[in-house]
Amino acid sequence: MTGSTDTLETVALVLVVEDEPEIAEILEGYLRREGFRTERASDGKQALNLIWAARPDLVLLDIMLPEMDGLEVLRRIRSNGHTPVILLTARTEDLDKLLGLELGADDYITKPFSPREVVARVKAVLRRSAPPEANKSIVRVGPLEIDSEKVLAKLGGERLELTPTEFRLLETLARTPGKAFTRAELLEAALPESDALERVVDVHLKNLRKKLEAAGGANLLETVRGVGYRLWLEA
Repeated sequence: MTGSTDTLETVALVLVVEDEPEIAEILEGYLRREGFRTERASDGKQALNLIWAARPDLVLLDIMLPEMDGLEVLRRIRSNGHTPVILLTARTEDLDKLLGLELGADDYITKPFSPREVVARVKAVLRRSAPPEANKSIVRVGPLEIDSEKVLAKLGGERLELTPTEFRLLETLARTPGKAFTRAELLEAALPESDALERVVDVHLKNLRKKLEAAGGANLLETVRGVGYRLWLEA
């Protein structure tokens, strides 16, 4: 265990879902050396059973799995909860990455990868998912209320079920309502350590827009042509 690992990372449980034993063992070894607890699943069905039983703090999820592929596992995770998920993929097609993000993945890593890079991404996603300092308190924009300490967002009193990345994006927009943020600015705010393309922001905001619309905020998130996005309350 390294001395630099903070309290959250020391106690965090990471589920490694990987059907190649050698890769799984290497990932677990690096994670444990950094103070994480780990569990391992080698197929999609086993992964879901462990997710419901062990309640991991984060899931490293390979897309190519026996029994049930990683995208279906991700779909089922998101239908029942908001556990942070990082996709591991040997595919290089952007479609696979974007599909995973549209389903609610928080980040993706393309094989072959450095185990150290994976650990760094795990730490980054956990930091984004953790409650921030209490002095950020509560942000209110019209009917929207964001409690950064509790990582909770409500619209018109109705709780919004957001992924950690969606929450960070909404919080960033809400702290300066009316400002037009570029995709680069939003990417830096929500996925600062990721090498994801700027258009990945579009996927996350597409999902966020759907959730806002379902809660009655149809015009709350506005696309600013040629720039990016802003949170906008009509006068």
